[in-house]
Amino acid sequence: MKLSRKLKMGLIGGGPDAFIGDIHRKAAILDGGVELVSGTFSRDIKKSGLAGECYYIDQDRVFNDYKDMIQYEISLSKKDRIDFVAITTPNNSHYQIAMDFLDAGFNVMCEKPMTFNAKEAISLRAMVNETGLVFGLMHNYSGYPMVKLARDLVRKNELGNIRKIVVQYPQGWLATPLEETGHVQAGWRTDPSKSGGAGSIGDIGTHAENLSNYITGLEITHVCADLSIMVEGRQLDDDGNCLLIFDNGAKGLIHISQIACGEENNLAIWIYGEKKSLEWHQENPNELIILDGDGPNQLWRRGNEYVAKVSPAAARATRLPSGHPEGFLEGFANIYVNFTDTIRARYLNEKPSKEMLDFPNVDDGLRGMLFIDTVLKSTKSDRKWTKIVTHN
Repeated sequence: MKLSRKLKMGLIGGGPDAFIGDIHRKAAILDGGVELVSGTFSRDIKKSGLAGECYYIDQDRVFNDYKDMIQYEISLSKKDRIDFVAITTPNNSHYQIAMDFLDAGFNVMCEKPMTFNAKEAISLRAMVNETGLVFGLMHNYSGYPMVKLARDLVRKNELGNIRKIVVQYPQGWLATPLEETGHVQAGWRTDPSKSGGAGSIGDIGTHAENLSNYITGLEITHVCADLSIMVEGRQLDDDGNCLLIFDNGAKGLIHISQIACGEENNLAIWIYGEKKSLEWHQENPNELIILDGDGPNQLWRRGNEYVAKVSPAAARATRLPSGHPEGFLEGFANIYVNFTDTIRARYLNEKPSKEMLDFPNVDDGLRGMLFIDTVLKSTKSDRKWTKIVTHN
């Protein structure tokens, strides 16, 4: 069976000057199965209204308070109300918005990091488990085809036992006090009341943690971290280095920075196994490099049949033939495809397939928040290793 209509999307955030909210909108509707019909795009009703006009939303479904949006959507019939909401606001508001929409019976897609702190993440996971609703977390880099290929190669034991994992994410956009100029994105990301206790480690360090786990299936057990504030007067970290121990004994390193002059979004990962190694670069996302100590190195390229044979997930996440680059927006869209297919399966009383369930969820969000909290503790500690306390 196939659902005979598009899913209806609500959006929280995405008003004028927003970045990530509009990316969510474009990604969700990319494949034609979703339509944006409702939103609280800004707490300023004029700005929310302007966004609604740009998105061609009926003004009756444009709000400046998400609680009013919930009440309006509940008043509609099931076929007319939203099927899910995407939360793209600053970190301090994720938890309560998600809790309220889940309590009202709506599926949720949430930007990372999932919550303001680990305590909220534990509570949110309990709510998701209690309601049984679909909850997605937007770690978009897990949506790239070659990242899925890397995961499947590791899970097929092509690399052998994993010994070391290195992830980097240098940016340069906060090399100056941009937040003092009125820059919206810099403003809230460097504000502890909106971003939480972490700056760069929460903004981009969580991507590094998630990517290492997604590809290898390994979890970080111990951290030795050093966070720094390089720009004078800034309140949150803008640079960091973390030594890691994983649950199989592998060692690792995450280094992130938002003050690395000249860097754009140079996320990259190296995974070293006992037989082979691999590396992937986000700024060149259509290629995966395999390093073989006993033979020639290999370059795998997205869209080729030899990729599909090894990784059906990579093939599912591919839209264009090889040689036609896919990247950032498509990665978001791939998360939405699996998230929304899972919702459709639930509506049809079908069990979602393994391929549909291939998107970050509330457990990934909790793990990310525990990582952030442990990094903050480690930075303040004079001990070499700080253990991540898990909450199963």
